Formats: sequence, C-alpha cells, structure tokens
Amino acid sequence: MSDLPKSWTVCKLSDLNEAAPSWNPSRHAGGFDYIDIDAVDNRRQRVDSPKRLASTEAPSRARVGVQAGDVLFSLVRPYLKNIAIVPVTEKQGVASTAFCRVRPPIGVDSSYLFNYLQQDRVISSLPTYGNSPPSARDDEFFAQSVPLAPEGEQQRMVAKLDELFSDLDAGAAALQRAQANLKRYRASVLKAAVEGRLTAEWRQANPPSETGAELLARLLRERRARWEAAQLAKFEASGKAPPKDWRKKYIEPAAPDTSKLSALPNGWCWATVEQLVQQSEYGTSVKCDYEAEFQPVLRIPNIAKGEIDLADIKFSTLDLNQAPSEYLEVGDVLVCRTNGSIKLVGKCAFVRSSLDGAYHFASYLLRFRLLETAILPAWLTSYMSSVPGRAFIESKAASAAGQHNISLSTLHHMPVPLPPAVEIEQALMQVSQVLAVCERQDSDTAKGVQRAKLLRQSILKHAFTGKLVPQDPNDEPASVLLERIRAARAATPAKPKSRRAATRAKPAKTTSAARTPRKPHGPG
Repeated sequence: MSDLPKSWTVCKLSDLNEAAPSWNPSRHAGGFDYIDIDAVDNRRQRVDSPKRLASTEAPSRARVGVQAGDVLFSLVRPYLKNIAIVPVTEKQGVASTAFCRVRPPIGVDSSYLFNYLQQDRVISSLPTYGNSPPSARDDEFFAQSVPLAPEGEQQRMVAKLDELFSDLDAGAAALQRAQANLKRYRASVLKAAVEGRLTAEWRQANPPSETGAELLARLLRERRARWEAAQLAKFEASGKAPPKDWRKKYIEPAAPDTSKLSALPNGWCWATVEQLVQQSEYGTSVKCDYEAEFQPVLRIPNIAKGEIDLADIKFSTLDLNQAPSEYLEVGDVLVCRTNGSIKLVGKCAFVRSSLDGAYHFASYLLRFRLLETAILPAWLTSYMSSVPGRAFIESKAASAAGQHNISLSTLHHMPVPLPPAVEIEQALMQVSQVLAVCERQDSDTAKGVQRAKLLRQSILKHAFTGKLVPQDPNDEPASVLLERIRAARAATPAKPKSRRAATRAKPAKTTSAARTPRKPHGPG
C-alpha cells in the first residue's frame, strides 16, 4: 500500500472497530430482529429479510448485538460475499455468530468499510479452514491491513461509488432480466415442441406414413423380440432347451392411464417410459475418487444442459467387472434421481457420441437404454426437461432427510407424448435451431454480467488506492484521525468483569505467542 496518497494512512481493521458486548436475547424481555445468513441478499449485499423472533425463540447462534450502521461480514464461506450494512431495526438487532460485526468509530464511514470489504482481493487474502463449511477466523479478519482515507475524502468516495454503482447495477439488472427472459423463452419453445404446437403447420403439410401409435406398436414388437432373443441366448449358454410356454413369461409394459392426460395432436399417442426402453438400472454405489485407477464413473456434475460433460471425472476404487454391454453407449439417457434441490431431480442428458473408455455411472443416476437410439433419447430428455415433464417429476419426487428422490419404477410409469418419427425429427430440429440462437445470446449476456463484475472490482481498486476522487489539501490527514480514534479508545475505561467471569478467570496469564486462535465460525 506504498502508493497511497500522502493524506492517507494504513491501519488494522481492528483499529476501525468499536468493541461491543455480545447480546443474549433470552436474557432480555421482548422480541428482537434476527439477522442470519439467509437474511442477507448476497447479490445486492443488503439485509433483506431479518426474522422477528420472541426472546424464547432465540437460536443459540443469536449472540451478536448490532445497531444501524454496523457492517456484517460472514466468515462462513467468505467467497459468497454475505456482506451488508445493518439497517435501522424496530427491535434490538441480533446477528448470527457466523458474522463478524464491524462497528466503525466516529470519523469512519460505514459505507467506506463496506465497500472496502467487497473487494475480491480482500476476500481471497482471508484464509479459511475446514470444509464443512470452510470458514475464516475473526482474529485474522481483524488483523488485515486497511487503507484509511481522510474523513472528508471517505464521504466523497462513498458518494462517487454510489453514483457509479447505481448505473452499473441498473445495467447488470437489465442483463439479468435478459437472462431470465431467455430462460423463459427456452422453456416455452420446449413446451410448444412436446405439445405439438411448434410443428402444427408442418404437420398439416406433411402427413406421416406412420403414426405415433404405429411407431409405439413397432417398438413394443421390437422390445419383445429382444427379450426373446436374450432368453434363448441364456438357454443356449446353459445347454438347456427352452421350456414349454417360456414366451408367456414375458411381461408386457403397462400402457399409461390417459383418462387424466391432455389431448394430443392428430397422429400422436401417449406411451410410458417403460414402453420405450429395453433396459434400465441404478448406477454403482462403489466409492469413486479422482486418483483411483479403475473405471471412469459419471456423476451428477457430469450432466449439464442436456449434455454429458467429461471435464470432472472420478474413477471407481474397485474393479466393477463390467461386460462391454454394460458400458455407457450412444443413446443412453442418464437421469438424476436424488438431490437436495427438487429442481435437480430429473435433470437429464444422453450420450450423443461414443465415449472413449469403459464409462459407468454412479448410484445417484439412472440409466435408460431406449429401443430406438436415433431420435428417442433426444425426445425423452426434451420432454423430461419441459414444463409438463418437470411437473410430473416434481409431483412424484419423495422427500426425506432434506433429499428429494424419484425411483426407477416411478419414472417407468411416466407418460410421454409420442409423435410420428418424422415429426419428432422436425420438432427436434426446430428446437435445436432456436436453442442455438438462445445459447449465443445467453453467452453474450453472461459475458456482459461478468464484465460488470470486473468493472465493479476495478472501480473499487481505484477507490482504495486514492484514484477515484481528488484529494483536498484542507482535509485532516487520516493519520490524525487514527490517532484520535486510538486516544479515545485508550481513554475509555475498561468495563469491570462480572463476578462470574472473575471466578472463571485463570490465575496465570497466557502469552500472546501461546494464545490459541479462535476457531473458525460455523454456519449461520
């Protein structure tokens, strides 16, 4: 920080924090406003929804007494930027111990410190410990160096930052609205495709030679034929002749109950997932690791936007002893069956091209191998990702212990609209064209959002190196302000310890070298 203006100085964050006692709401009558992690909107970085609680409802982590103007910085996953200035509250404000509270002394603007702490370089320099979740220590947080500007310049900086960020936030909000509109448009196109509205004009001009019902009948004949071939292969391998009436053991998949399903376009029919697949199964529960030496195993992170993403691969720690027919093949559909978020249950993708290796998949995924692999995998994943498909999945997903689950048998009974094969091809082509345009626009919009974030950081860097607003020679130097803060603190008499605290005190003092640092903060 040697390139700071002469009127600035450098101090520790602890120099700019007025000590305040903890606050136990259960010892005070009346309610209080509780600020936990969920109460902070980390996109706009403000306290958005504090909880009004009675003293008897106080959680054990509600111990940080706050007042308007305090700056809160969450030491739990600091990179999430749960940072905010405490607004005026009707009741006593109390924050979770997941936060560090910074109470600026007279002469230091709350917004000045708030903006300083938003810098990526400040957050990335703060060490974290553990991984459940990663958390920083308050002693190391307060030990970091902070450039301090004169009081007058602080106010000019804050006013200029407010002006610049107001314009920047308006532009970023417009970009985010564009992203939301693209998401809704993609959903509407997919919905129109699976309901037949997207290809309505094409259908009138191109009567098919095979209807959806005829396609389904052909697939069911193929399904039975493959089952019979597999049974005969088993008999031959065992050296036994097929028993009498062995074909009667074939179980025909149940057709959907159409009494409550919507009407379909002419030439379409309803089918179940089970009617369209030749085999389906759960994945392996064998533990996987990045450094293991056996088969590559696909997991939930490998399913992204309907595509198989091989950028993050783990390997089985045991040999899975797969037959080649068990490897993932072109056309295999993978579906997420369990997750803490209901929106991720049913997330799906299919293998579009041959995988280089004997890939398998983890137990959180389901595999559906369809009877026809040229168009049905894309059609099934499109329907599962559409509004009506998602409605079925989310209505059937069970919830237990914070996890949402959908079973293989439930998805077997999922009804799927089945158009003629040529119309499926046409619908998929039109969807692909529209989504390609949306993808380009979405990419451009995402780049705009990222540029706005980088510009924000650049503005903050200029601000806290003294380059955002001009210096005023009439401003009192920050070094004088800092000395006044330290003098006022030294003149403030220390509060006497309570009898209980004195009783608990240890007889011998601990040296600073031997003092144990405070533990990282847990979740709020």
